[in-house]
Amino acid sequence: MVEQAQFSAKLCHPKYWLMWFAVGMMRLTLLLPLRWQMKMGAALGRAVQKLVKGRSKTARRNLELCFPNMTTEQQQQLLDANFEETGKAVFDTINAWWWSDAKIQRHMTIKGKEHVTNNIDNGTGVILFAVHCLPLEMGARIFGQFQPGIGVYRPHDNPVMEYLQVKGRLRSNKGLVPKRDLRQMVKSLRKPDVIWYTADQDFGPSSAVFIPFYAVDQAATITGATTLAKLGRAKVLPFFVERNQDDTGYNIEIMPALDNFPGEDEVSDAIRGNKIIEQIIDKNPSQYMWLHRRFKTRPPEAPASLYD
Repeated sequence: MVEQAQFSAKLCHPKYWLMWFAVGMMRLTLLLPLRWQMKMGAALGRAVQKLVKGRSKTARRNLELCFPNMTTEQQQQLLDANFEETGKAVFDTINAWWWSDAKIQRHMTIKGKEHVTNNIDNGTGVILFAVHCLPLEMGARIFGQFQPGIGVYRPHDNPVMEYLQVKGRLRSNKGLVPKRDLRQMVKSLRKPDVIWYTADQDFGPSSAVFIPFYAVDQAATITGATTLAKLGRAKVLPFFVERNQDDTGYNIEIMPALDNFPGEDEVSDAIRGNKIIEQIIDKNPSQYMWLHRRFKTRPPEAPASLYD
C-alpha cells in the first residue's frame, strides 16, 4: 500500500520543468472563484471537442450506442454539454488536490454517510461502488472529510504525475492500492475499512463477462465486486457525486448497502451492478466520462469493433 508521496531529486530534471510550470499555472487558478474556474473549464472543454476529434468521435459513438432512442439533436446537445463538463473536471481535480479542508467543507453536501459509519462501527468493511463521474476526484476528497478510506488506483508512468496524484489523493485517503493488488484490498476490507471500486469501464477480456449495458447487449464487464465482497466480507454501497447545476459546489450521495450481494453467481451480480451504474449515470449523464471506449472489447462471436 502507498501511504506517502515520495519526492526525489530526479523529479527536478530539466525534462520535467515544463510540467512543473504547468502545475504552477494550475495552482494559480486556485485564487479564482469556483464559478470563474468553471467558465474557464467549459471553454477548455469546447476547445478540446474541436481539436481532439478522436475523443469527440468516441464520445459521440458511445451516446449513439447507449441512447439509440435519442434524436440526433439530443445526442449532440448531450455531447456538447459533456465536453464542457469534461473541461470543468480539470478544475475539479485541481480543487480536490489543493483546496484546504475548510474550503472543501464550504462547497460540499453529503447525503447518506450513516450507511458507511454504521457498517464500519459494526465491524463490516465497505466497498463504495462508484462510477467515473467527471467530479470523482472531488467526490473522494469530500468523502475523506468524514471517513478516509483506501483508494484503488493505476500508478502513472510519468513520475511527476505519479507524485502529484499520490500526494493529492492521500489528502482524502489513508492509503492507495494498485488496482491489481487484490490481497491488500481484502486485507483492508477485513480491518474493516472503506475501498473505492469502479466497474463501469472496459478493462479487456480477462475476468470479464459480456452482459447488457444500456442498449448494448454484450458489454465486457468485470466481476470484481463479487470477489471483493466475498473475500472481504464487505457490504457494497452505491456512490454518486455531481457538481451543482449552478457550479457553486459539489454533492455526494452514499446509498444503502445492497441486499443479498453477493448473490447466486457473479454474472447475476454483474448484471445487477450494470443496472445500478446506469441509474447513477442517469442522475447526471452530462457529467459522466463518455470519452472512454467502453465497448472496445467484443466477444469472440461478435462482429467487428463498434467504433469503426
